[in-house]
Amino acid sequence: MAQRQENQVPSKTQRYDRLISEIGLVLEGEPHRVARMATIACLLHEAFADRIWTGFYLVDETKKDQLVVGPYQGSLGCLRIDFSRGVCGAAATRGQTIIVENVHDFPGHIACDSRSVSEIVVPVWDPSGRLIAVLDIDSDKPAQFDREDQQALERLVKNIFAKA
Repeated sequence: MAQRQENQVPSKTQRYDRLISEIGLVLEGEPHRVARMATIACLLHEAFADRIWTGFYLVDETKKDQLVVGPYQGSLGCLRIDFSRGVCGAAATRGQTIIVENVHDFPGHIACDSRSVSEIVVPVWDPSGRLIAVLDIDSDKPAQFDREDQQALERLVKNIFAKA
């Protein structure tokens, strides 16, 4: 007699693995950077219910110390962010992913959306190693991002943007 298998909810890592694979398939052959960012923002935002903002801030080509809003999903985002301000600016300046459990505890946090409580920001590099953007994801719940999110999102942006 066959045992009944219970419907198992996939782990966060499994969800990311499937999502990264899906994004890779959808974007296969698409060279336009903004089209890739828009697709990633849409699919990432839809994949997780606890996200209130998912998108990219692009390094401004004319003001290299500023980020300008790029493709995103969610409520209104800040239009520009100096590298010296907020979680996005800090991630761009440091060149490292930053996870913030409670943005109200982060010095210089910019409240683009007052509902934001936790945030992860991942630098995005082009094939030559030049910073081109940051991927920013916000949640209205505390401590929604962890090492699993960091590893998956860093892998995603590397697969899509850092490979020639």
